[in-house]
Amino acid sequence: MLLFALNLIFENQKYSMKMNKGRIFSLALAAVTMSVFMGCASSSGKKKGGGTKNFTSRTGWKPNDSKGWFFSGKKKENIKAWPGMVFIEGGSFTMGITKDDVLHDWNNSPVRMQVKSFFIGETEVTNYEYKEYLTWLKVVFPPEDTQYKDIYNGALPDETVFNNQLSRDDFSTENYLFSPEFSYYPVVGISWLQAVNYCDWLTDRANEKALMNKGILSKDYYANEEYNYGNKTFNAEQYKLGDTNVNEAIDSTKIMKANQIKTQNTRILKANRATSSLEVQPFRLPTEAEWEYAALALPGNREYNEYKGKDVAQNNLRVTKGAQRGQYLDNFKQGRGDYSGIGGFGNDGSAITSDVRKYPSNDFGLYGMLGNVAEWVSDVYRPIIDEEANDFNYYRGNILKTKIDNGAGGFEKYDETNVEYDTLDNGRLVYKGLPGAYKKQTEYDLTNYRDGDPNSSLSPRTEEGKSADQATEDMYNAPQRKFRVDEKGRVILEKDSSKRTSDISDETRVVKGGSWKDPIYWIDPGQRRYLHQASATNWIGFRVAQEYSGSFESKRKRRG
Repeated sequence: MLLFALNLIFENQKYSMKMNKGRIFSLALAAVTMSVFMGCASSSGKKKGGGTKNFTSRTGWKPNDSKGWFFSGKKKENIKAWPGMVFIEGGSFTMGITKDDVLHDWNNSPVRMQVKSFFIGETEVTNYEYKEYLTWLKVVFPPEDTQYKDIYNGALPDETVFNNQLSRDDFSTENYLFSPEFSYYPVVGISWLQAVNYCDWLTDRANEKALMNKGILSKDYYANEEYNYGNKTFNAEQYKLGDTNVNEAIDSTKIMKANQIKTQNTRILKANRATSSLEVQPFRLPTEAEWEYAALALPGNREYNEYKGKDVAQNNLRVTKGAQRGQYLDNFKQGRGDYSGIGGFGNDGSAITSDVRKYPSNDFGLYGMLGNVAEWVSDVYRPIIDEEANDFNYYRGNILKTKIDNGAGGFEKYDETNVEYDTLDNGRLVYKGLPGAYKKQTEYDLTNYRDGDPNSSLSPRTEEGKSADQATEDMYNAPQRKFRVDEKGRVILEKDSSKRTSDISDETRVVKGGSWKDPIYWIDPGQRRYLHQASATNWIGFRVAQEYSGSFESKRKRRG
């Protein structure tokens, strides 16, 4: 509008050179005034965006007012990664194989997915980190006590995984876990069930430490044995719900300070603990989509989200310059009988696993996403990724579990006399929950939703007259796991002699990435395999992940 007015004035100047200067000024001033007025009129009733700076309660009560409102609503700022974790900004990507697959595997056809921002471990969990867990279990739940004997033993890795048919590696069998030279190698011989237990334990220990750092939890917590023995141990869920089990070691004044509470009202303190998130978000296994997104780490190639043009991982595995030219930048099997190269001319120099930081990280700063060990992810395995069902934060394994009401205003807990166990393939018992943890029951299970099996409980093609439970039990006709106890008290897994058509069941989990034992075919992040959740091998490890509890918006400026 302003430009139009000024052009009009210019044309009038050419038409009449004798125009009075004061008149010209008056016309210009009028044009500017009109432009400002029109601009204000066009934006009438609108405010500029910019996000929430301050927020108030519509109730009219001040946060944590002792006479009424009892919820802080304090906004957390500058959410930082826990030690050893890397922030991954979410986005859209092509999941699966985008290049021609020589084996024509339909199991990993390309699909478009959106992944939410999350945290993931910088490396796989190492022997050193897993030994921290084992040491804690051995001290808090001593295996010499009859009621605890299976807790520690069931958490131990399967040390026999390095000895196979016609293959012997006694040194690794006896030394891999506990020898110092292997401290920073990835832990192996761990089943999916054991990995999940480690994540739960890590959640408790991280929140325990974070609360100690703030002074909320007594700093002599470990000096006082009664706080950390048996079912008296710290539990993050118990803290959040104000369970009496942890209240003795809690300094309420520090909670008040952390939440900006100025009243001693116990209801306010309890409400802030119950409605706030944990100090440290729970640890878990990454989903398949999260793992693959993090492993690709090629933001430049994903900028326009094209199927074509996405580079394959194999193209970046060799040193191109200097004395190390031609050497491999990750740990995998180069060929038949070639795990490290010829002596003196090693390609990767690692006959089995290697230090988790031996090779360069990817663009996200993550180590070992291509080789060294393959990794467990949380998803139940199904042959097809169903993008029609959901293309946002894809995850197969949605099982809602709720704590069991004990009828006395609290929840049922595991104690020394009622610890429940699963059975691993090696016959060891692995706990479902440590003493002091809340028992949970399944409310609903979406694992089998649109899984491609006509016998699935959620399939529209389920046979008439057949209950959902029956349909789930025989889906995919997978082998049944049966155990017996021999004369020496050992638990033995019996082979299923019935004719079976598939290994896929609700207890089959996805395995991602290549390993020291795999040829280069498995290096591509789009590849996927599966294994029973109670099984363990010498080529599968795991890393942990966390939800990102901050804003889901990108911090980068949007392209305009």
